[in-house]
Amino acid sequence: MTTSGKWAVAADAVLVGHALFALFALTGAVFVYFDARVAFIHVPVVAWSSLVNLAHWTCPLTPLEKHFRERAGQSVYAGGWIQHYIEPMVRPLGMPRRLEYVAGFSVLVWNLILYAIIFWARGA
Repeated sequence: MTTSGKWAVAADAVLVGHALFALFALTGAVFVYFDARVAFIHVPVVAWSSLVNLAHWTCPLTPLEKHFRERAGQSVYAGGWIQHYIEPMVRPLGMPRRLEYVAGFSVLVWNLILYAIIFWARGA
């Protein structure tokens, strides 16, 4: 494998890891139902995911992926990971700043609902 191929694989690995992180932020509470200790990992992930949206920060995985893509000789997208990969599927015309707040609060509210259901189901 060429050096540029290795950088491309690294960029794709960061992309997959980023997607799994976001998916865990949205669905990790399901694992808490089966093992409450997962909450010690899931709650900080939810907090970080929400904070990144609410504060309009850039997740460190985004510049890392871009760095690897640049090293691989691939084009580097402008903006953030959500804007590049998720937004075109959800809202093809772009996401105004106020919708980033909606996304940040939605992650929190969605997980509060899931945790309430889990605690109710467990009888806690």
